[in-house]
Amino acid sequence: MKAVAIQEFKAAPRVMDLPEPAVKEGAVKIKIAAAGLNPFDWKLVDGILKDHMPHVFPMILGTDAAGVVVETGAGVTRFKTGDKVYGQVIHAPVGEGAYAEYVTVPDTVAMTKAPEKISLPDAAAAPTAGMTAMQLLDRSGLQAGQTLLLIGATGGVGSFTTQVAKARGIKVIATVSSAEAAERMKVLGATETIDYKKAPIDEQFPGGADALIDLVSDKAGFAKLASLVKRGGTVLTTLFVADKAALKEQGLRGGNFETEASPASLDALRELIDSGAIGIPVDRKITMEQAPAAIAESRARKSKGKTIILVDEGLS
Repeated sequence: MKAVAIQEFKAAPRVMDLPEPAVKEGAVKIKIAAAGLNPFDWKLVDGILKDHMPHVFPMILGTDAAGVVVETGAGVTRFKTGDKVYGQVIHAPVGEGAYAEYVTVPDTVAMTKAPEKISLPDAAAAPTAGMTAMQLLDRSGLQAGQTLLLIGATGGVGSFTTQVAKARGIKVIATVSSAEAAERMKVLGATETIDYKKAPIDEQFPGGADALIDLVSDKAGFAKLASLVKRGGTVLTTLFVADKAALKEQGLRGGNFETEASPASLDALRELIDSGAIGIPVDRKITMEQAPAAIAESRARKSKGKTIILVDEGLS
């Protein structure tokens, strides 16, 4: 089968012909319709999990996927052949990923029934970014009418966060880098936008936000932006740069955030999608041959919204 993989950590991803995986006991084999590209994918290339989980090489990349179950192993009860599914395929050993025509995964992974109101390729863009957005807002404790300062708003997670926040009645102040991006974020539900290229954010926003969600800043940048949140508010970073002691001194809650993927979280996300409360912020759909270049662009933060890697356009 065709797959995008690397031969060793930090190698350049490329399209390879690799053996089609066999189904195993307690596992399901999925024919992939599409995979969603995430920054975590190139972090896997760099070896972010090499000291935490076993790996296999060639290491097939990709965490998010949507497709159709084509075979189930002994003992599988959650899925049956023909089920349309979406979610995260990452499991031990790392390297049996989503950028492939087929993947075999334990039936315990964060996979579940795919949304019915969108295509499978669009569903592939949702798992990681959508679950992260919902869980960030849950952790923030924000209620309808309160204000969120969202840093890094125009990427996949930020686009989902803006929509989920709007659905919950939360006011979003989103950072952008252009007039075009500002318009897109307002369509997604942002109440206001701040163009950080015009002047520093703290010079354009007087402070008093109820919460801060920061998806891009380094330690110094995050600490500076935290001062724009009122005492008793929540500040969260997905980059693990928070100083909890310093936040406590400022009377702020929160800190570092990590998504906890689960079928239940994916089910909640599916309900939001099928209700029409949120859409899929797709930037582009590409072929598997274009994936290596797209991974490099993600690393350089040149992408916006979600990139979908089409694997089998016959599945929808």
